[in-house]
Amino acid sequence: MELNLAEIERKRFRTRWFGLDPKEVGLFCQQLGEENHHLKVENSALRKDLQTQEKELHEYKEREKTIRAVLFNAHKIAEQTKTNAEKEAKLMVAEAELKAEKILQGAHQRLSQIHDDIAELKRHRILLESKLRSTIETYQQLLNMDKEEEGECEPKSKVKLLNR
Repeated sequence: MELNLAEIERKRFRTRWFGLDPKEVGLFCQQLGEENHHLKVENSALRKDLQTQEKELHEYKEREKTIRAVLFNAHKIAEQTKTNAEKEAKLMVAEAELKAEKILQGAHQRLSQIHDDIAELKRHRILLESKLRSTIETYQQLLNMDKEEEGECEPKSKVKLLNR
């Protein structure tokens, strides 16, 4: 049974002989009614406050869900970025190793070519030295023969010698 202030104040009790003092009962009922009224007002205010806080709590929970989702997505993106960066780094290293291998292979080929060129130049030098020695020996023989034949001075013999 819910009583309001007016019902409590209107409530009257039967009096009996040696019964209750009506003024005292009335004063008590008035105080009880006022207290009941204050409790109802306070209860109403507390209910409103509770609803407001429940609404705020719900909003905070929604924000928390959103923040958790954002953090989860950020973590996921960070992991994907890290994975992609690692893959890209491995690819770059592989490309660099391939380029280095090609450069090294080219350097080895160039070195081999240089060795071949040096060997060819040595053969040319030996051949040139041999031809030069042969030419010098031929001219020396001609000079020697020239000295021997100077005493003879016959032009025919010089021509014979050159024809050899």
